[in-house]
Amino acid sequence: MGNTQSYIVASLSVCSVCLVYVYIYSSHQLLKTNVVTSDRLPSSGYLFIKYLTKALTRRTGYLYPAAKTQREVVYTVLNCRLETPVLRRFCSAAGYGWDYPDSEYRDIPLCFPEFLCHRPMLMLLTDYNFRLSPAGLIRVSQSLKTYHPVDELKRGAFMLQVRVLVYRQVHAGVEVDICLSATSPSGSPVWESILTLLSKNKVHKASRCLAKKETESQIDASVPENVKQVDFKVPWSTSLQCVWCFSDYPLLCLPTWLFGYRLQTAPSVWMLSVCLAEIEKHRGVGVITAPINITAQFKKPLLVPGKVTIKFWEMITNEGQSTARDVNFHMQQHGSSTSHVVGVISKS
Repeated sequence: MGNTQSYIVASLSVCSVCLVYVYIYSSHQLLKTNVVTSDRLPSSGYLFIKYLTKALTRRTGYLYPAAKTQREVVYTVLNCRLETPVLRRFCSAAGYGWDYPDSEYRDIPLCFPEFLCHRPMLMLLTDYNFRLSPAGLIRVSQSLKTYHPVDELKRGAFMLQVRVLVYRQVHAGVEVDICLSATSPSGSPVWESILTLLSKNKVHKASRCLAKKETESQIDASVPENVKQVDFKVPWSTSLQCVWCFSDYPLLCLPTWLFGYRLQTAPSVWMLSVCLAEIEKHRGVGVITAPINITAQFKKPLLVPGKVTIKFWEMITNEGQSTARDVNFHMQQHGSSTSHVVGVISKS
């Protein structure tokens, strides 16, 4: 009996040491460099510990001083390869349909590279030199640019990169611009997106409702009569992120009520992707064919489940001697004027 207990204790000790090495020590060693490979990324368990530590020790809406040995917050992931099951999962959840990758003359969805940047983004947000709390980050706006078709990433091993560009003190708290990019196997830039995230000051509540109403009235006034309108049901889970979220980039799939959240919201990348998918279905693939620029502003969070109305229309703009046709889009709560996403697609 004593030998059996000793064997069990020894086995558990060995397993514990192995787990600590695999999930903690090896991940810690990987993050000593800013360049990693796709087959050797820090474990979710280690990132969760870092995330939770920073979320509990830092308050939102406050820009912490730079460290004396401050270095650029950037992570590069090499040897990334496009996996069909991952692409199918994204397409099925983001409004394109599970068979989208097999359709002819259709490029990879424009928001898919951001989906691939999920783990590098978590590495960046939990980095020691990232000067904000990773909890409670709200996506305010986004600009997305394609230099070449995203299908270029199918040609072989490509590179992903995330980096902090700038911090800004604003009335509502602190904003940070983060650049995400994808580079083709040949080294040419393919896709780039700049996210503006807000770390909101908890004491800031003044005048937001009034500003929101003014913005909504301006949007309604700018929508022309020849607008295409699509109603879309929002599911309980979009499958693009976990069900609890302190920000747009959570780590574990746990019920929201465990963290004091009574309501669940759809991720911003899902809202934008659904808008682009509907535009492509009704306007054709030419609207989103590279090179293009997309700018989007995110208004009120979208509660799930629910129903939204997506509107899009063409606007003719004159730039010097040339005329361009931009596509404006607007996602709002079905049956009301509450805005969720407002954006513009234009040719580069």
